[in-house]
Amino acid sequence: MRSIAEACGAVLSAVEPAAKVKAAREAARAWRSGSLRPAFDAAMPDRPARPAHPELLPPSRMPKRGKAGSQRSRIAMLHALAHIEFVAIDLAFDLLGRFGAGFPDAFVDDWMSVGADEAMHFALLDRRLRSLGSHYGALPAHDGLWEAAESTAADPLARLAVVPMVLEARGLDVTPSTVAAFERAGDERSAAILRRIFSDEIRHVAAGTRWFRAGCETRGLEVVAHWQDLIRRHFRGRLKPPFNGSARDEAGLSREFYEGVAGVGFD
Repeated sequence: MRSIAEACGAVLSAVEPAAKVKAAREAARAWRSGSLRPAFDAAMPDRPARPAHPELLPPSRMPKRGKAGSQRSRIAMLHALAHIEFVAIDLAFDLLGRFGAGFPDAFVDDWMSVGADEAMHFALLDRRLRSLGSHYGALPAHDGLWEAAESTAADPLARLAVVPMVLEARGLDVTPSTVAAFERAGDERSAAILRRIFSDEIRHVAAGTRWFRAGCETRGLEVVAHWQDLIRRHFRGRLKPPFNGSARDEAGLSREFYEGVAGVGFD
């Protein structure tokens, strides 16, 4: 019987997108059925396996997406979102495999579920790209999301602070306007996929916030102050308003966390 860590490592080691999606679904299904040993006995790789395409570029070299509302622009947006979801599969399973030993089984429940969700989101977006005559890998992408994993590889609270509570929370801010743009272009199929992703991401941010609070309380740390300190040390970028306060509140990410550092840039 495979361990939890071995199942997570299999996801991270899968190269092709279809194989990674399959490995993520198999890991979550095996956990739910009691077919994984509750052990963290395998190290996670420093970097997950990646397919030959898409070409990974620095953010500054990413091509413009074209005229808003055009099919070319919509394909570019869907491709960018598919890449985010593809990397998010690895982020979920790396978080679990790397840090799960320090948390109870409910942590495994949450991040197996998150990883399976990210795999489903990627599959939906890739299928939509194919229906529009494209596919994942047809356009370049950037690797900024995994930089956050590298920066937080030694601290579970830093990982929770940066990935679900900043990066995924940013999706809560921007997705409603992206949905509206697809609706204006008459692309209801894409808009429906993004609405589904948005609903799931509220749960993901909630899981990250809940486990961050639990970890801080276990260690005797002041939750908001420690979050802000970790952001200053591990997040490269800017916390950009406007924020979707209602969605963030639903996820338990209250304004006291981010309003004090809103608009501040971090190196």
